Amino acid sequence: MRNARGVHRREAAPLGRGPFSPEGARGADEPRPSVRDEMRARERFLNGEEPAEETARLEAAAAAEETRRQRAAYTAPQRPAAPRRGNPITRLANQWFDRVMGALGDGGLSEQEAQYASHNTTKDFIWNTVGVGAWGMVFPILTMIATQLVGVENAGMLSMAFVVGSLLWIVANFGVRTYQISDVNEVHSFADYQVNRWITCVAMVLVGCLYCAIRGYDTEMFYLSMGIFFYRMVDGLADVYEGRLQQVDKLYLAGISQALRSVLVLVVFAVLLVITQNMVVAAFAMAIAAAATFVVVTYPLTLLETPKSRRVSWASVGQLFKNTAPLFVALFLYALIDNMPKFVMEGALSYDNQLYFNALYFPAQGILITSQLVYKPLLVRMAGVWQDTSKRRQFDLIMIGILGVIVAITAVNVLVMAWIGIPIMGFLYGIDFEQFRGLLFIMLAAGGVTAAIDFMYQVVTVMRRQKDVTTLYLVTFGFSLFVPILLVMFTGLPGAVIGYLIVMTLLFVLLVWEYFRIRKDMAHEAQLRAAREGFE
Repeated sequence: MRNARGVHRREAAPLGRGPFSPEGARGADEPRPSVRDEMRARERFLNGEEPAEETARLEAAAAAEETRRQRAAYTAPQRPAAPRRGNPITRLANQWFDRVMGALGDGGLSEQEAQYASHNTTKDFIWNTVGVGAWGMVFPILTMIATQLVGVENAGMLSMAFVVGSLLWIVANFGVRTYQISDVNEVHSFADYQVNRWITCVAMVLVGCLYCAIRGYDTEMFYLSMGIFFYRMVDGLADVYEGRLQQVDKLYLAGISQALRSVLVLVVFAVLLVITQNMVVAAFAMAIAAAATFVVVTYPLTLLETPKSRRVSWASVGQLFKNTAPLFVALFLYALIDNMPKFVMEGALSYDNQLYFNALYFPAQGILITSQLVYKPLLVRMAGVWQDTSKRRQFDLIMIGILGVIVAITAVNVLVMAWIGIPIMGFLYGIDFEQFRGLLFIMLAAGGVTAAIDFMYQVVTVMRRQKDVTTLYLVTFGFSLFVPILLVMFTGLPGAVIGYLIVMTLLFVLLVWEYFRIRKDMAHEAQLRAAREGFE
């Protein structure tokens, strides 16, 4: 290239590597030139004024410097690369896999030492809240997803299948959970509880098939119901293992298991329904997801974190069925009473009314779930207080306090729903619920009553007087057979809601009366016992 004066101009070398770089232009012992000198020398070189021998010397110096740098870089010590860390979920999954597989190769799951502590009240409350909350939200969120994706009528069919599945879940549970966690002396081994639960789960599926056949469901409703039934069966099976964790005062682990299962089934159902637009496929996928969490998490976690069980005793299993049969009858009758308006509507009204009723019922169910978060972690301690006869008055105060909390929870829910609840429901379902405002308040009152009923039943179970309430449930069940039917036939959906409140109020009054009768009888027996001891 030639400059403006016609002199041949050479291309500039990159800075730092050419002959006029700060290091390459000087020898090892030469003083470093000033910036001005470097600029002048560079200009002379570019204009072709630099002598050839000087150019050769500078290029040789630059090459030597480059060689020195390459050798230094090659021989410099290298810092070891930091190990790559995966995300927390991946690390946790890998650790869990290693622990389970290591236990299977080292004598079995039950032979390993537990790694998680018990008696952690804070963790118990937090994770039980998360688990119960996620479990309680499965039904509402499923209906919201179905309403948005496949319409009100199909969502009503899903609601009815889930109602029947929840009733059959009572068959799988067989009233054992509260009995199990209050078995503080482990009269029955965990192996006994497991055999009991497997038997009831098989019975649940068989009863579900029989019910669908009697109802004469079409193909779609039959398979939709069976998918939901299988999911609820896994839910019922996992319950006895989570009950074992609670029995050894590790309720937070049960909450983690329950939350994981509930969240996964929701995600799987939503994804499959979006992809296939088929509720039957989504329902069976949900059941498979629940079974996977049981096999991978719930079952091994329970065996790893609880003491090894004694061998199964068939006599003990039979006695367990006998002891919990009154519990089962009472719970099953209560579930029939609770769901009677829905069964009446199925025969008299279209399936969209099922969706409306359940959408109104979910905020009321929230009162029940929130109340359970308060008292369920206390049941083991309440059982211990009750067994100490000197603390019976303290037991009464605990009961009154929890009932007061239930009233407060109900009042807060009414205020929230009156303020922003109805618009939120309309947004979630895509339906205008303003027309149901009055029915919503009636349903919330019924929700408070059902929460109180559930707590009173737990109290009676802790007192080991569950047989005494069976008659009350039978009386209420008989009353529920005609009151909702008459009201639904005359007024439709409003009659179902009003009839629900009437029946629940009757049952609560009967339970309170029975509690006072039991306490009076026990006090009288204590007086007679004291009199006999004094006479002797």
